[in-house]
Amino acid sequence: MNGRFPRRHFFFGALAATVPVGGFGSTLSLKRLGYKSPNEKLNVAAIGAGGRAAQDIGGVAPTENMVAFADPDAKSAETTFNRYEKAAKYPDFRRMLDKEKDIDAVIIATPDHMHAMQAMWAMERGKHVYVEKPLTRTVSEARMLTEAAAKYKVATQMGNQGYSNEGARIAAEIVWSGEIGAVTEVHAWTNRPVWPQGLITMPAADTTPSTLDWDLWLGIANDRPYISGGPNYSNNGRYGFYNPFNWRGFFDFGCGALGDMACHVLGAPNMALNLTAPTSVECLKKDGVSPFQFPKKSITRFDFPARGSMPPVKVFWYDAMTEAAYRPKDLPAGEPLIGGAGSFGARGVASSGPGGPVDAPGAIPAGGVSGIPAPPGGVPGAATGGGAGRVGGGNASQTNGAVFIGEKGILTTDTYGGNVRLLPLERMTSYRLPPQSLTRSPGHYRDWIRACKGGDPACSNFSVAGPFTEWVLLGVVAVRVEGALEWDSSKMKFTNSAEANRYLKPEVRKGWSIR
Repeated sequence: MNGRFPRRHFFFGALAATVPVGGFGSTLSLKRLGYKSPNEKLNVAAIGAGGRAAQDIGGVAPTENMVAFADPDAKSAETTFNRYEKAAKYPDFRRMLDKEKDIDAVIIATPDHMHAMQAMWAMERGKHVYVEKPLTRTVSEARMLTEAAAKYKVATQMGNQGYSNEGARIAAEIVWSGEIGAVTEVHAWTNRPVWPQGLITMPAADTTPSTLDWDLWLGIANDRPYISGGPNYSNNGRYGFYNPFNWRGFFDFGCGALGDMACHVLGAPNMALNLTAPTSVECLKKDGVSPFQFPKKSITRFDFPARGSMPPVKVFWYDAMTEAAYRPKDLPAGEPLIGGAGSFGARGVASSGPGGPVDAPGAIPAGGVSGIPAPPGGVPGAATGGGAGRVGGGNASQTNGAVFIGEKGILTTDTYGGNVRLLPLERMTSYRLPPQSLTRSPGHYRDWIRACKGGDPACSNFSVAGPFTEWVLLGVVAVRVEGALEWDSSKMKFTNSAEANRYLKPEVRKGWSIR
């Protein structure tokens, strides 16, 4: 193995052929060794059952046993609850984890502010966890989960499916081959938010629906009245002022566009450039500022130090884009920046469409990772254009992506690290990929399932996902605080801003505890 490539980027072998086969949990030696036969089924529970959770469940259920669900919003969870009639159902995940003793692994797909508590409860009880991106809402919580995963020795995975993408590995191998030279800048962007942000007034409070346990939904967040927002915030019951979807735009519940998409779009740069902790972060521009929500639009800069033989690099993040945020001046007019003819999808295969499927079953839906299209006519305060992260076809395919600026050339990737290409297109006509140095993922969910059964760590396990999430969430803080923020990762603090340090840890209301 070439010493340039950190071990965290490699996957090794399948389970040992000597592991005996039997009904799940029936062989004591397996439990003692921490192995489960690939033929044994895990008993999997899910915290969250509607929205994105339903898609994660769909990615795991074909090969494993779904035995329990916890969701305080019965209306959102209704379809999943009905589909798995025999599974136990709970409003409160705490009761589920304490009562259901046969759970082996837990899927967590809830609003960001609850990820850390729910993952800690599961890991402390010896359960493997799959946690949707971003891993947590705050930096300190990400550090806590990274350390807890190592302590409890459970299998973990963050739901940034692009980390399992063939394209992300191709991009890394091209960069490491020296084809584009030392990379000194990355420009990455998204069309998110497709939900309201930058609001300055709150609608009137409403009566809480009988199908929603509002106190449980709030969890660790400060108490407040339920607000539906009325028809302006409803799209067939999906959006709502806070729940089940628009929570992403609120400081107390989500992480805005950075939290929603940076762990996808910046996955390939994080892998290819061996990004660690930045030394500084600054929000360069923001439009539509709100006292309780993320702005309508923002641009953020991260500065990373040299990493081994790689020089310092600047990473720029743009949200609310209706077109590509960066386009080289000499790129021929009409040539697409992201994707198009000649881009690499599956390894060694040039294709005009998006890269190969991230996973099957449970692949990323055509409507984007959220699986929820923008409502007709938009929503108040939302950025417009581009749909909900669709890839392929027309201008929409350019509204999520990343550009690597190297000393000898330029490389681009799409939303999930696919559609890898060198610019301009003529450079691809005779290009041959470098030798494969990274092993490939069997699929994002299968990767985690294999790890749960004693196999190799999943591609985005918390030793990878935790540090990645930490530096992304520094940008979330920068959006709320003016000026360049100097970061000391070893002390987990900003050295020049007491205000920014306030946002590194969550506020937890009385009666709740993360651990």
